[in-house]
Amino acid sequence: MEFFQRMTDYPTKVPARLDDEEDEKTKTPSSIQVDKHLFEARTVLITGPINQELARDVCARLMALAQVSNDPITVIVSSPGGHVESGDMIHDTIKFIAPEVRILGMGWVASAGALIYVAAAKENRYCTPNTRFLLHQPSGGAGGMATDIEIQAREIIKMRDRLNKIFATATGQPIERIEKDTDRDYWMSPEEGIAYGLVGKVVSNVSEMG
Repeated sequence: MEFFQRMTDYPTKVPARLDDEEDEKTKTPSSIQVDKHLFEARTVLITGPINQELARDVCARLMALAQVSNDPITVIVSSPGGHVESGDMIHDTIKFIAPEVRILGMGWVASAGALIYVAAAKENRYCTPNTRFLLHQPSGGAGGMATDIEIQAREIIKMRDRLNKIFATATGQPIERIEKDTDRDYWMSPEEGIAYGLVGKVVSNVSEMG
């Protein structure tokens, strides 16, 4: 499916992937230094639209950190959402690796960003005071022959049902409540997120995590 985010249209074309050597050449000395410090701090940033390139980079960092040690990893999420399957890849990787993963929501955690956010256990889901959350059902542009449109429509419904189950399990809400809420854009403040079971704790300082 193309996108899990209705509010803004992002281009669906993914740029050609640079290999690791070419990717390193595009980085400035300052960005390399930042990456080094983030790795040492066992922190991974997820910002902007969720796409295949971002998912590859995030999962590679998570796998590398897991290889180094089993110490906790902090993932910071600020995203309007994006490609569902790319969000699935990050969600599943967070659950797959051995280290405990703590997720901090900042800015907005919407759509596929929320899917990534709930990969962590509830007690490891944090957010800052000004974070906004958005849940809603997936959407996609169906085109082509009538039979192809029918297939795509069935797949979107299957995806919607699967995502609703993920959010029901993650929040403790009945599946009927999730289905009703995600039928349209469902926004939450940090306090509303806590009441909903989406957020574990609101923090203003790093010392309040963990």
